[in-house]
Amino acid sequence: MSEGIEAQRAKSGLWYTEDVSPGVKVQTTLKSILITTKSEFQQIDVIDTHFGRTLVTDGKTQSAQLDEFAYHESLVHPPLLKSALLAKDFGKPRSVFIGGGGELATAREVLRHGSVERLVMVDLDEKVIDVCKEFLPEWGGEDVASNPRLDLVIGDAHAYLMNTSEKFDVIIMDISDPIEAGPGIMLYTQEFYAHAKTLLNSPNGVFVTQSGCADSIPAPFAVGGEHDTACYGPIINTLGTVFDCVVPYSTNIPSFGGDWGFTMAFNAPRRIEGDIPDEVREELITGWTNASNDVIDGLLDVRIGCDVLKYYDGETHRGMFSLTKPLRTSLKEDKRIMTKDNPIFMY
Repeated sequence: MSEGIEAQRAKSGLWYTEDVSPGVKVQTTLKSILITTKSEFQQIDVIDTHFGRTLVTDGKTQSAQLDEFAYHESLVHPPLLKSALLAKDFGKPRSVFIGGGGELATAREVLRHGSVERLVMVDLDEKVIDVCKEFLPEWGGEDVASNPRLDLVIGDAHAYLMNTSEKFDVIIMDISDPIEAGPGIMLYTQEFYAHAKTLLNSPNGVFVTQSGCADSIPAPFAVGGEHDTACYGPIINTLGTVFDCVVPYSTNIPSFGGDWGFTMAFNAPRRIEGDIPDEVREELITGWTNASNDVIDGLLDVRIGCDVLKYYDGETHRGMFSLTKPLRTSLKEDKRIMTKDNPIFMY
């Protein structure tokens, strides 16, 4: 009898549920709540689920033990290695900026690159950083926070970049999704991207941003169906009005509910007057997206070799840049641009 009762109790356990797009939810067992607190800016929770320890802010999963490394390695290593390729004789990236990144895992991955001499990370919410250091130390913890190469600034990343004259080899935006009333919406606009471009070193400057869901239910099939709540297309389009070359890619993040988008942008190594010839742009993009194992592995030094990273290597790299046909079709049909006066919000 007792075994039967326990079995029934197991079926009626607590669940963590997150809306990921109109009509679509991710639901997983909620094993425990490690901390629930509020900062000046948001609700912060660290919970234990089917995906392991999970950081949740304002009801949205930010990273989970199961796959945080897939997200952070995907965000960081392609743009840093692309910067190294663009630099040629100028050397590998030495200066990097991170907008957001409160878990410290993005900084963790950047600091694997021995060439990086200065890393500036600007995050709005000090409490998120403190919570992550205490409850998610494997994400980076005090080892990363106290690294002498890291300049950790508590503040507004948008304001910091708009007011700095410092230039960087790579700018990484690991920020909140562009949700209505969220703190990160201005970091996705055409005006911001145009300014960020002026802060990139030449010829090796690379900009990258997390870009939201890359496989959400298309608007006609979604609940409501009146508009598209994905921002992947608008982010790509908006960056395309500013940079010569824009390269979207994606990675499967189960705790996020599917494939997650990233967008990398850079200029031609030698600025050409007028429009960039299509063959130049094609070579810059396809030469990178089709990079072989040898090219990627050759750029990964001992500190960040394929035996150190949990997700990223040459073979994974090519898969990340091979978007599915339905996604490519959807992106091609999406013509929206994000501006300060006309923002676009995710679900």
